[in-house]
Amino acid sequence: MKGELMIPESYLTGQVRKSEILILFLVVVSFVVGIYIYPQMPQQMASHWGIEGQVDGYMSKFWGVFLMPIISLVLALLFILLPRIDPLKKNIEQFRKYFDGFIVLIFLFFLYIYGLTIYWNFGHVFNMGGYMIPAMAILFYYCGILIKNSKRNWFIGIKTPWTLSSDVVWDKTHEVGAKLFKASAIICLLGLIWPSYAMWFVLVPILFTVLFVFIYSYIKYKKQAVASKTV
Repeated sequence: MKGELMIPESYLTGQVRKSEILILFLVVVSFVVGIYIYPQMPQQMASHWGIEGQVDGYMSKFWGVFLMPIISLVLALLFILLPRIDPLKKNIEQFRKYFDGFIVLIFLFFLYIYGLTIYWNFGHVFNMGGYMIPAMAILFYYCGILIKNSKRNWFIGIKTPWTLSSDVVWDKTHEVGAKLFKASAIICLLGLIWPSYAMWFVLVPILFTVLFVFIYSYIKYKKQAVASKTV
């Protein structure tokens, strides 16, 4: 029928997409790397770095090597499953290429962080924050692209009671949220200039963005409700 949204047959039947094959490949790579380097790792591995880039957490060798691959595997299965069971999956299909790009990017990000962690535990000391900043900026900026193009659904995007209740509120909130995520990416890069404050340039803009879009979506929903009553 004219104007009817056409959903690819491969999506409806649950056929695996190229992006899903790629993220599963990246998960396998992380496990293979883990198995290869396991004998060379110390019994206690550095696993967490504080705001100033200093190690402030350790874990046993097994979990230090395999925690990230295990988390990646679980998330990969979720990313594959959730778009297929979303009651609004037809809406997801409208921006699926952006979501596919996002899941590939986030698993490349995981593999990058995993590589940095392994490199550190081989005895190489460096400014962890300085290496994470560019990758996080890229991830934040692409989140802005994904958010800008997303349509109302239950799993992907800015989900508040008010965005989930109205397409209009969803679209307006995501338009603003996209700009804030892109701005957060640019602010994040300031951490390369002032490395001592690198994590603050990451955390503060993102926390502000989360709080702002939550309040913004509520205000837009209330305004819409008032306008509908006066019509």
